Amino acid sequence: MQKIKLYSTNCPKCKVLEAKLRQKNIDFDLITDFDIKELIDKGFLSAPILQVDDEYLDFSHAITFVNNF
Repeated sequence: MQKIKLYSTNCPKCKVLEAKLRQKNIDFDLITDFDIKELIDKGFLSAPILQVDDEYLDFSHAITFVNNF
């Protein structure tokens, strides 16, 4: 089973991704209190970020992941 975390700032894109995860009944942890520097160090400049096991996905890749789930 995959471990999925959604790093969210509650921005509009974050809310869209969260809604899509819920619509697909995908179990995930919602993370709203996190160190943004850690994600910037991984090369991300905006939220949301979806972590699937050890892989980090930006918004467009996360939407593709959810749509193909």
